[in-house]
Amino acid sequence: MSGNLKAMLAGLALALGLGAAVPAVAAPDQITVFAAASLKNSLDEADAAYTKRTGAVIHASYAASSVLSRQIGQGAPADVFISADSDWMDALAKQDQIKPASRRDLLTNHLALIAPAASTVKLKIGRGMPLVQALGDGKLAMAGADVPAGRYGKTALTALGVWPQVEAKVVYGESVRAALTFVDRGEAPLGVVYDTDAKIDPGVRIVGLFPEDTHPLIRYPIALTKGANGAADAYVRFLEGPEAAAVFHKYGFVSLAK
Repeated sequence: MSGNLKAMLAGLALALGLGAAVPAVAAPDQITVFAAASLKNSLDEADAAYTKRTGAVIHASYAASSVLSRQIGQGAPADVFISADSDWMDALAKQDQIKPASRRDLLTNHLALIAPAASTVKLKIGRGMPLVQALGDGKLAMAGADVPAGRYGKTALTALGVWPQVEAKVVYGESVRAALTFVDRGEAPLGVVYDTDAKIDPGVRIVGLFPEDTHPLIRYPIALTKGANGAADAYVRFLEGPEAAAVFHKYGFVSLAK
């Protein structure tokens, strides 16, 4: 064997040996989150901060809590669920689809009456308020009856004694963001959404907030699903911590985590 060939084979063996000695780079953690539509802007920012800190990749899916809860119940592969009310989390708990010890109330916000940004309508929110007159020939945009924001809205309007007058004038969206869009586009002169939704949309303005005693406290519970991967626990702890709380506060949410 020639000297050149021996040198080539030796170099190849050395290269292969060095290659085998290099440890494989671990794949980043993958976490799938199902979250209420009203959380999209704030949670996207919090998730970006978590990815920057840990390298974990967050796959977030947003929709009405009712839709997401049903999907998880039917076997959708989520690691974390954040609902806009307790009822849809309770539904999963009854199906043994979440880890009970991981459940916490994460956030709260407020229910608001909104109008298009250019609207001049003024309305003081209170018992017997002339809401139907303010609507005129238009519709009141709300989330659907099985969506938390829709239920909170109906409860508040009932407590104020105006639901019977406006019920026939309601146009329902599949989520609270859909109701927001109706008002933003001028398709409805008024709508009932969370104040956190209104604050991120320059196409609408807040007419007023509903008194907190007209509806149950708005709660956003969070929990690990029964099949959650091991990386999801640290992610949930991050969302309960001060860095994420500051992000949520920026968007108008109030932390309930203890």
